[in-house]
Amino acid sequence: MPVAGPPSQPSRRAFLAGLAGAVGAVGLTACSEQTGGRPVAVPVTENGGSDEHPNLVVIVSDDHRWDHVSYHPDHPAFLSTPNIDRLAQQGMVANNAFVTTALCSPSRGTFLSGQYASRHGVQNNLTAWNPDTETFFEPLMAAGYDCAFIGKWHMPGKLPDLRGVDTFITFTAEEGQGQYVDCPLLINGEMVDRPGTYITEDLTDLALEWINNRPPGKPYALWLAHKAVHHRFIPPENRRGALADADLSNLPPESFAFLSLMDENIWEGTLGNLQTLYRRYNETLLGLDDQVGRILDDVDLDDTYVIYTSDNGYSWGEHVLTGKRWAYEENTRVPFVAAGPGIEPGTTDAMILNADVAPTLLEWAGVQGLTQAQGTSVAGVLAGGDAVRDEFMYEYFPDYPYHVPGMQAVRDDQWLYVEYDRGRDPQLFDIVADPRTQNDVAASNPAVTADMAARLQRLRDQVAAGGVV
Repeated sequence: MPVAGPPSQPSRRAFLAGLAGAVGAVGLTACSEQTGGRPVAVPVTENGGSDEHPNLVVIVSDDHRWDHVSYHPDHPAFLSTPNIDRLAQQGMVANNAFVTTALCSPSRGTFLSGQYASRHGVQNNLTAWNPDTETFFEPLMAAGYDCAFIGKWHMPGKLPDLRGVDTFITFTAEEGQGQYVDCPLLINGEMVDRPGTYITEDLTDLALEWINNRPPGKPYALWLAHKAVHHRFIPPENRRGALADADLSNLPPESFAFLSLMDENIWEGTLGNLQTLYRRYNETLLGLDDQVGRILDDVDLDDTYVIYTSDNGYSWGEHVLTGKRWAYEENTRVPFVAAGPGIEPGTTDAMILNADVAPTLLEWAGVQGLTQAQGTSVAGVLAGGDAVRDEFMYEYFPDYPYHVPGMQAVRDDQWLYVEYDRGRDPQLFDIVADPRTQNDVAASNPAVTADMAARLQRLRDQVAAGGVV
């Protein structure tokens, strides 16, 4: 049965058309109806891989902030994510997982390539993916893996024919954002209508079908990228209204009902009452958790590694902001849970980046490749070993029409230091004493500020040179 939509809310496209006319709409095109989207096999090599090939499953959600999982000690009291919790109980929870750019397209490019956005080239939601960029799929397929990309691509430019996969299922509706209800899918290059479907369930159905209809005896790597929980925050029918009476006292004190109408926020897709949208965000998350459970029911963690994470976090009024992009904790931190062979249940405070996922998958598979990756494998960290870094660089590039300046930041276990390309002085936050990053202490800590500025410049140079970070 078709799933009904939410109460009336203008889509971003409609809003842009009405408010900014054609000029605003031109800049937002990401993935339009076009050719491409076909899988491209790469030859299997003789010496790729180890004797034992584990299966690999990565589930990537959208806009899921790190503290909105019920295993997190500070999660909203009304929120329950029993299936993500189940994965956490069987595996390792990374308390300090971050993205190097808190924005859909750049973060996805980083996951696939292991490179910073300034290196792989998808710097924002407008700059095109370079189809020559190597992804982790290629060395895996060369080592004998069956590989599938199922879900949200959402990187600008012509949708590529993707090397290293035997199945490529994605969508191009709404500039590549997709739609929650009746979303047409591009399945191996052919557009297919999907009437009566809900996108999170439909993608999970296809993922399970792919897992269960493969030839026996071959290892597989599945990338399952959900639209949820991106706006317009449409939960499945069985979850709609589930949180209508939820106590929202966890929202930050600086938030208010219509802050989405402020200049910095008006483009973020959260037009309307903040509390209503926040309830729908969490109801959509409940539906996503249900589908994560279906994947976990179908895989064996004795021979399969599973990662759950997100492309960025999301602000719900912190700093009087909605959305992402800014270098604040709410945006850059993401949930990250990994389970599989040799991973004992536990937690780690080691810093993990989205750039680390591709090298980690290759180490688990015993496969060499991705010589251009700037992240590093955290397989050892996830097995209880030592951290691989004590700081990381964040970068954000201007993304029309959003009123967010370009910025770079460095974060370690105490300090967050941010430099802006225009309009703002550098900021310094003590995230131990001030975890909500409310108090800029740059002026009162000149020595720390100078040291962090020097560290940021060193990291800039290292990233620009293609170094491992």
